[in-house]
Amino acid sequence: MRAVIAERGWGWWCVDIGGKCAGFTGLSVPPYETPFTPCVEVGWRFRPQFWGRGYATEAARLALDYGFNTLQLPEIVSFTAVSNQRSRGVMERIGMQRDFAGDFAHSRIPEGHPLQSHVLYRLKRPR
Repeated sequence: MRAVIAERGWGWWCVDIGGKCAGFTGLSVPPYETPFTPCVEVGWRFRPQFWGRGYATEAARLALDYGFNTLQLPEIVSFTAVSNQRSRGVMERIGMQRDFAGDFAHSRIPEGHPLQSHVLYRLKRPR
């Protein structure tokens, strides 16, 4: 993560809550092909004890702000397994819209695995 930030100036950032790394959020370029790549993704991963407190939503909003206002990205995407209702809820709270036509089978997850089917969300830079 540090190498990507050193190279690009942005990437995944640690979310420090009370002196503890609660998880991370940020922007990334997926290193694999999908029907919608190349793209920039906003994402998050938090330790379970920090779930349900709004941290992912707040951190994702800050990452979007950086992507749209500092990097001037025209669009940012996010995706997750169909069953990941928590992340889908974050995507909707930060204003992303599901792209039903963009839903896909993740190429890095074995065929038939319950997490292979993914949903795609998009957000265009506000005018």
